[in-house]
Amino acid sequence: MSNLKLGVEVVSAHNLIPKDGQGSSNAFVELHFDGQRFRTTTKEKDLNPVWNESFYFNISDPSNIQNLSLDAYVYNNIKATHSRSFLGKVRLTGTSFVPYSDAVVLHYPLEKRGIFSRVKGELGLKVYITDDPSIKSSNPLPAMEAIPLFESRPKQAPTQAQSVADSIPNPLSNDKAESRRTFHHLPNLNHEQQQHSTAPVTEPVKYTVDEMKAEPPQPVKIVRMHSETASQPVDYALKETSPFLGGGQIVGGRVIRADKPASTYDLVEQMQFLFVRVVKARELPPMDITGSLDPYVEVKVGNYKGVTRHFEKKQNPEWNEVFAFARDRMQSSVLEVVVKDKDLVKDDFVGIIMFDLNEVPIRVPPDSPLAPEWYRLQDKKGEKTKGELMLAVWIGTQADEAFPDAWHSDAVTPTDSSAAASTYIRSKVYHAPRLWYVRVNVIEAQDVIPTEKNRFPEVYVKVQLGNQVLKTKTVQARTMSPIWNEDMLLVAAEPFEDHLVLSVEDRVGPNKNELIGRVIIPLNSIEKRADDRLIHTRWFHLEKPDAAVDVDQLKKDKFSSRLHLRVCLDGGYHVLDESTHYSSDLRPTAKQLWKPSIGVLELGILNADGLHPMKTRDRKGTSDTYCVAKYGHKWVRTRTIINSLSPKYNEQYTWEVYDPATVLIVGVFDNSQLGEKGTDGGGNKDNKIGKVRIRISTLEAGRVYTHSYPLLVLHPSGVKKMGELHMAIRFSCTSTMNMMFIYSRPLLPKMHYIRPLTIMQLDMLRQQAVNIVAARLSRAEPPLRKEVVEYMSDVDSHMWSMRRSKANFFRIVAVFSGLLAVGKWLGDVCIWKNPITTVLVHVLYVMFVCFPELILPTVFLYMFLIGLWNFRYRPRYPPHMNTRISCAEGLHPDELDEEFDTFPTSRSQELVRMRYDRLRSVAGRVQTVVGDIATQGERVQALLSWRDPRATAIFVMFCLIAALVLYVTPFQVVAVVIGIYWMRHPRFRHKLPSVPINFFRRLPARTDSML
Repeated sequence: MSNLKLGVEVVSAHNLIPKDGQGSSNAFVELHFDGQRFRTTTKEKDLNPVWNESFYFNISDPSNIQNLSLDAYVYNNIKATHSRSFLGKVRLTGTSFVPYSDAVVLHYPLEKRGIFSRVKGELGLKVYITDDPSIKSSNPLPAMEAIPLFESRPKQAPTQAQSVADSIPNPLSNDKAESRRTFHHLPNLNHEQQQHSTAPVTEPVKYTVDEMKAEPPQPVKIVRMHSETASQPVDYALKETSPFLGGGQIVGGRVIRADKPASTYDLVEQMQFLFVRVVKARELPPMDITGSLDPYVEVKVGNYKGVTRHFEKKQNPEWNEVFAFARDRMQSSVLEVVVKDKDLVKDDFVGIIMFDLNEVPIRVPPDSPLAPEWYRLQDKKGEKTKGELMLAVWIGTQADEAFPDAWHSDAVTPTDSSAAASTYIRSKVYHAPRLWYVRVNVIEAQDVIPTEKNRFPEVYVKVQLGNQVLKTKTVQARTMSPIWNEDMLLVAAEPFEDHLVLSVEDRVGPNKNELIGRVIIPLNSIEKRADDRLIHTRWFHLEKPDAAVDVDQLKKDKFSSRLHLRVCLDGGYHVLDESTHYSSDLRPTAKQLWKPSIGVLELGILNADGLHPMKTRDRKGTSDTYCVAKYGHKWVRTRTIINSLSPKYNEQYTWEVYDPATVLIVGVFDNSQLGEKGTDGGGNKDNKIGKVRIRISTLEAGRVYTHSYPLLVLHPSGVKKMGELHMAIRFSCTSTMNMMFIYSRPLLPKMHYIRPLTIMQLDMLRQQAVNIVAARLSRAEPPLRKEVVEYMSDVDSHMWSMRRSKANFFRIVAVFSGLLAVGKWLGDVCIWKNPITTVLVHVLYVMFVCFPELILPTVFLYMFLIGLWNFRYRPRYPPHMNTRISCAEGLHPDELDEEFDTFPTSRSQELVRMRYDRLRSVAGRVQTVVGDIATQGERVQALLSWRDPRATAIFVMFCLIAALVLYVTPFQVVAVVIGIYWMRHPRFRHKLPSVPINFFRRLPARTDSML
């Protein structure tokens, strides 16, 4: 029998509806799950009852838990009639159940049972799954209580079988009211276990073993920008391709199926590999004088050679290592597997096994893996010798489950071909840690004892979590009990290994502080919350700063210093660990608040072409490149392709999509960790080659986008194209209605709007979050280095740049260019540039004035028609980085040098002074524009302020006359007169400004009061 149990902690209820006729209720909660029923105690005369009672249900079939539901009914107990009345209910589906470590208290709004039910309030529950064998299930209700008492509204009680059947959602049911009362917080429990793309996603697993035939080169279609202002050089434009992939040829975003069956790897070109699995050896002959040997295996195909690790003095070694040789690079038809003895001078030959590649079997998944066999070793003459080697040799594709962990012939380091070295350059799937905000409210301290008795201490609290340090303001404690009441936020990552340290310090003098005491709080003991409910405060005793504490002295001390805190882990926020403009995940930290996914994103990284050489090897320029893709918590890294300026990756990955307003980022890097002795070049930074951003909302569902993206990087010498990255992308939507509904939901979790964070807090917390993610991923194998994480997360996007400032200014100009064009057109109408157009505008204006109810319908119909017209010219490609929009063309060298300067600056004093003067001149022009805008606003205020008594008197009399005229004159007549006067013929116009403009410009402003 399974030990799995469902734990339910009934915490409290709030704002219940009174049902006892005296303005109150006697509330209790009844829980139903899988035919089991439990009940809390009754809280008398309380509309905000608190229970804090826990119950445990047995889970009979863990595999069916997703089809079960937990029902919590809140009733009012009526003692006089021994009955109960309904106060509300909550239903949780099985997909919202999480492990105990992820469970937090959530307050669910109470829902109606029927159309005529009247309920209000909310119920606080903590629901989790546990497999602790020491926990026993709760005692069910007695038989006499299991039968529902008489309700205030007669209703037949359902039987146990019916209640269980009702808890299973019926996909064909039309009961909309019931579906509205069901909460969906989480996807499947196994959704978090994102697997490498070798696992099938949607289609049945079908593989083909035919070798890809060389197809005639397809013409490359260059995608041009629709807007003329955004055009850029052709070399920097996006190029649409029609490659032959595993599912067939891609033409115009559609897959033209080939005659052969489709593969799960249908977004990459199929590549064939020769796989060799070296399992173990037995009864190897001794080679040394001592009667032992240090064996290792060398696998050779032509010029490619892979080497296993060696064992010291072992005649029956076990390796279990896999080698993969790209079939299109093989220059030999013979596979040689040689066993050698490691020696100081020259390795000794032990035995050899040879295979004819024409006779190697082809494995077609989902066939089971090829079983390894024992092969007798042969000497150099081809005669049988002592010793056997267990091998498995087959031909497969990158869909083979051995592919991710195999040693690859196209990823061999130039000086180290061992399998141990290949672990640093193989493909890898990473999962970024789940981040939490730690909220610390430092309220007060009590009985602070300073080291010097003759002065009042100046006390502050220092909060430290890992490398994060925050301080409160300094308070002079005249009563020895200082009060701060300050809120501070820090970032923590699961698993919670660090401790929260709060130190109370006394500022004795300048740059001199003395520690009074500290509090150490383990993070795993801090309460979690997913909403803005109030966390109870706690008093913590300050520990002495001395290492050795006198126990007798502690017993003599009657009082001790204490610190009053309110600490919690806020799970209702989304911890921003990347630029807000390019967020790849917007979900809150608490898993119980997660919504089901709306689709699947598939990415096929095909190849790169025309890469710039990043290093010199054997007097030739070359690169050792790999790609990194980031979306949500899942990071992926392709294998490193050595010595190639046109590497072929052909690796496919998948992600679940929860929000279309997110961005997929793919970067290309040069591996600088391959030193002269293998992988010991750890001091060098991996060089960035370029990156691509793909916003999910710009992709059509079901369409395959195959494009060659230019890798554009801004260098101190200007913008450079470092090559092109060829990718295939497909977004598959699983629920169109859910995706449409998301467009009506807030972009961020609701805690960002209930208790918003300041811009400074978000910037500081984002920097800390990036540091935590970088530190965690750099400890993986192969490590994802800090410079890679920072480049993918755009950590420097908030830094000042003259180029970015000009680009943003021109973006604003482009936004308002439409309004400026409309204003220019109206100006042409007013000057009768085209008399026919002006007459038509007069007629249209008079019609709108006479029938104002046509204005809004006409506007919306016009926008509808514009949308239909633009549908023909809609973009059929993902947007890409544009050098014209980025103002990256024709930049002054000094502006580029300023953008690449460190913070704080490392340039000379004269150069910094020159840049400061330039910034002052730009800011002076901005200052003038802002001042002019303020002047116009102050003139409007001066109309009625009597600052200029004559001007205000004129305006007041005008308002009186206008009120009388407008009262007796129909509004349509006034509007027609004003419009015709405004659009009058140039013959009736004067070059001098009009009277209202002259009057407005004479009004006073506060510029006279400026120093």
